[in-house]
Amino acid sequence: MANKSIHMSKLRHVLKLYCQGQSKLHISTTTGLSRNTVRKYLRTFTALKTTWEDIGQLSDKELDELFNKEPSMAIDERIVTLHEFLKQQEKRLRQRGFTLLRLWESYHSHHPEGFQMTAFYKHYNLWKRRVHPSMHMEHKAGDKMFVDFTGEKLHVVDPDTGELKAVEVFVAILGASQLTYVEAVESQRVEDFISCCENALHYFGGAPNAIVPDNLKSAVTRSNRYEPKLNENFEAFADYYGMVVLPTRSYKPKDKALVEGAVKITYIRIFASLPQKPAESIDELNARIRSLLDTHNRTSFKGRNYSRLEQFEEMEQAHLQPLTEKRFELRSSSVATVMKNGHVCLGADKHYYSVPFAYISKKVKVLYSKSKVEIFYKYERIAEHGRIRSAHNYTTDPTHMATHHQVLAEWNPDFFLTQARSIGKEVEYFIAQVLNKKPHPEQAYKSCQGILSFAKRVGHQRLIKACQRAHAYGLYHFRAIEDILHRGLDVYDLEEDKQLPMPRHNNIRGTNYYQ
Repeated sequence: MANKSIHMSKLRHVLKLYCQGQSKLHISTTTGLSRNTVRKYLRTFTALKTTWEDIGQLSDKELDELFNKEPSMAIDERIVTLHEFLKQQEKRLRQRGFTLLRLWESYHSHHPEGFQMTAFYKHYNLWKRRVHPSMHMEHKAGDKMFVDFTGEKLHVVDPDTGELKAVEVFVAILGASQLTYVEAVESQRVEDFISCCENALHYFGGAPNAIVPDNLKSAVTRSNRYEPKLNENFEAFADYYGMVVLPTRSYKPKDKALVEGAVKITYIRIFASLPQKPAESIDELNARIRSLLDTHNRTSFKGRNYSRLEQFEEMEQAHLQPLTEKRFELRSSSVATVMKNGHVCLGADKHYYSVPFAYISKKVKVLYSKSKVEIFYKYERIAEHGRIRSAHNYTTDPTHMATHHQVLAEWNPDFFLTQARSIGKEVEYFIAQVLNKKPHPEQAYKSCQGILSFAKRVGHQRLIKACQRAHAYGLYHFRAIEDILHRGLDVYDLEEDKQLPMPRHNNIRGTNYYQ
């Protein structure tokens, strides 16, 4: 019985009972297998230095190959030589551009008497399953960062009330080196999730090519086998650091095996090692976590003489993309309709921002961060402004305005007074009074424009006379000048008692008054 192979379902039962802490005698009695057979398979299981979770990911065929190797393989010296070679080349397998073909070529050049290519591939795959059941070796340096939250939570205590508050625990791991980052955070909301991801990048000192989240709501708003819909802010964050987002596929456990393994180790080396007394703040908790995390990353792999940190520094650090000096700013969004004056309202601040006049009456999307406001129409950015939080005010780019509106934007009291002065001091005084009669000078700009336009239509002298007559009667508005010129009253001399000199207008408020 000891030399005969057993059905894989029974083998799984043996291994499961053993991992649950059952004795060999109990396992033998329960499964109906001899104690020698049980010892044989448990001896192999122990030698593989694997886990029940890793075993569960293998097919029956893979499990059979792993536990029931051919006798000829056990005594073939070429197998021993190959395994020593693969152990030496293990790190190179995770370097970019290093393929299995190059590995075979290197092996064949050093061991021409060894296995040919087909046999080499077969024995390599068997060795990989024994040494790396979860297939960690598929990850290339600088390629992916896997992220997830632990299922279990930690707690902080309110020092005033003594109340315990549950907090989430974020885990990130680099695929090739397995360097790990752990952080406690208040929630799994998108802002907290992005902050954790960004802190992980700064802990690693660079960004990989891709970030691989599980189907977290903070990362994926709608799951789909072929084209999942990503959270806009998370996608923008990834793009900011030059990464792509590769969500794990549903019902594909190997897609997330690495980060799940990191979570299990986190439970053992961090959760279980934290002081019994809860921290009084998240910052204090994270200080405790960081100390244990650094120890974990400096601890050698089981069966290896190097650590995660050493492996990272040797073969992955140089492949990470450099980080930007400025951190990513989370953006919020809203939809607005462009008003007739060519502005949109950012409801959060009640402030108005200009867009090109061609988009008047169009619905646009407004994305805004702490420092910037961007406005999009059909995925095209049409305007960008610095964010200003003053309510009921306008931020206007002159280039956004139509030609006649650009002229209007240049209007101010000095603009009209200068034009009036070039016609005559009487007209200048009259325009000053028109401006002063209104609570805000902008209310009088159209009137001033209309009054000054008469200079081209009837000449400077007639306009001067009209301003004198209107002043004599205390009428300071456009209609008064229009009526005088229309009726030709400017050609008649004023009665002696009505002829008043035009005084100086030192009381004009000027442009500085209105800033």
